[in-house]
Amino acid sequence: MPIILWKIVALHLTTITTFSYCFRNDVTSDDNLQIPAIAKYFSTKGRYEEVNPYLIEDILAVNRSILQPPSAQCREIHLTAIIRHGTRYPTTKNVKKMLKLYDLVKTSASGKQNWLHEIQTQWTMWYTEDMDGRLVQKGVSDHKHLAVRLSKLFPSLISEQKLRSGLIQFITSSKHRCINSTISFKAGLTELWDIKDQEFDHAVNDALMRFFDKCTRFVQEVDNNPSALTEVDKFKQGPEMKRVQEKIADRLRVPYNTITDDMAEAAFYLCAYEFAIKTVNSPWCQLFDEVDAQVMEYANDLKQFWKRAYGYDINSKSSCILFHDVFSRLDKAANEKTSGQQVTEAVTVQVGHAETLLPLLTLLGFFKDTQALNSTNYAAQTNRTFRTSHMLPYAANLILVLYDCGGGDLRLQPLLNEKPVTFPGLGDQQASMPLYQNVREHYRELLQGCDFENECQLFKHPEEV
Repeated sequence: MPIILWKIVALHLTTITTFSYCFRNDVTSDDNLQIPAIAKYFSTKGRYEEVNPYLIEDILAVNRSILQPPSAQCREIHLTAIIRHGTRYPTTKNVKKMLKLYDLVKTSASGKQNWLHEIQTQWTMWYTEDMDGRLVQKGVSDHKHLAVRLSKLFPSLISEQKLRSGLIQFITSSKHRCINSTISFKAGLTELWDIKDQEFDHAVNDALMRFFDKCTRFVQEVDNNPSALTEVDKFKQGPEMKRVQEKIADRLRVPYNTITDDMAEAAFYLCAYEFAIKTVNSPWCQLFDEVDAQVMEYANDLKQFWKRAYGYDINSKSSCILFHDVFSRLDKAANEKTSGQQVTEAVTVQVGHAETLLPLLTLLGFFKDTQALNSTNYAAQTNRTFRTSHMLPYAANLILVLYDCGGGDLRLQPLLNEKPVTFPGLGDQQASMPLYQNVREHYRELLQGCDFENECQLFKHPEEV
């Protein structure tokens, strides 16, 4: 095992009780001033607790009443969880932007505000380029606590017996932050059940968890194509972003032309990272009011929309391989159950990235607004459902639970971030737990097609949806 993984195991895997207690001391109900007013707009840099605020009071809280099978005899038989890694350090690219802003504030900003004085005399630039997106201590706890909560929500599936029997599978991306998140998730369970006599493997599978790197058409036509993000660039040069930059410049008392859109983004990320990693309401947060934060959130949503979601057809089609993998596991469990066999894979835990989850959510049709997000309709998108702050915080998760309700009645419940959601386009059919055959019928065209190799061949220009 690489040295960094041993360090994670040795240094970070404390008992769940202790870790939970320590975390709650960081953010107490008496000290909610520690939560920046703009925290709910941090997009993909947001804490999981902002999506589920009840966790601020009790990080292990669950509400089993949200699971409402149509009959009392329904029993869960299989669960697939696709989970984003936990809280991480900034990437090298972001650290460079932050350093540039920090140098400007240190040398050129003026004013008597307490927060500015704090940045200039007390705050030090502690982020380094070699951190490069690695998992932080909070990211370890994100996954340990998620594992415990899911075991409380689905005790018959995520159980000590099933773990020991090899009925729970772990798959991860090769990135350190994902491997360490997977180790943390496993540790959450082994510490919960005090398992010390057995270790549990995980498989590294980038074909599944980093499919976006393997899809040639996506890489060339979107990921490495600057013109694919034209709408994002236009918005960054537009009046809303310009106003945010001017307000930052006014607060720092520096010339307008010194605050670029990159610097505005760096300041926003400094506030977000300080909060996510250290639970600190950083002085950097004072550079933004709520209106500014909403603009910054939209800029990030716009980028995710065009680069990973509905902007181009290939964005979602790149996830075909993961889509088929998920349904093959569900089919296998369904077939085993209906033929009277034991379900051989009770739980599959797959750890990847925001870039893993979002294309799959898009392929399934979640969070699709009537109007596409673009550079000119910011005001019209105030009530959009496509909000990465809600969808993709650290440790975001899509969970699909297959139920056997007796007599061949199999049902599938989707949950996003531990909350039931309904499959788009399935109407009110049994609300959040439709018949599995109806779900398969709804996605029939994708199940019969959506071939990763064919979709990812470089043969046509991206089509706007």
